[in-house]
Amino acid sequence: MVDPAPEHPYPDGHRPDEAPAPHALLEPVLGLLGSWYGRGEGGYPTLTGDFGYAQELTFSHDGRPFLRYEARAWLLDADDAPLRPSARECGWWRLQPDGRVEALITQPTGIAEIMVGRATGNTIDLSTHEVALAPTAKKVNATRRRYTLTDDDTLTFHHDLEAVGQPMQHHLSARLRRRG
Repeated sequence: MVDPAPEHPYPDGHRPDEAPAPHALLEPVLGLLGSWYGRGEGGYPTLTGDFGYAQELTFSHDGRPFLRYEARAWLLDADDAPLRPSARECGWWRLQPDGRVEALITQPTGIAEIMVGRATGNTIDLSTHEVALAPTAKKVNATRRRYTLTDDDTLTFHHDLEAVGQPMQHHLSARLRRRG
């Protein structure tokens, strides 16, 4: 019989004031730590129309100079009732000594993005450096994302997309509140 593995000895931190202590390079993005939940609106010319959605984002760290990132969304009907799961992605945001942010984000639809940008004040701007696609993934050329802390408990999210033959344009926006 195999003994079960012990509990993971290095839990993620979800707040700047809890263990483990955040790495100094995370200073520009410490306000993102934790879980965020809210609603948004989206659309794109190749979709059948605009849509409402709910979204949850989680940022955490383990004391090293990067954030773990996870996002999930689900579509809402006209009465704000959940319709079905929608987008999901996860990845890592690496903070550099010169203030740059490098984000590696993957989606179960076969899209992997490397994004670069900066954290300036309460805003993090990221844009595509490179996109890798699985053979059956839809064609995505580039994206831009902006995350803005409008106060300690409110995060806005804007996502522009250049895909499937369409030029770069608005795709998603949401207003999220800190959970907990």
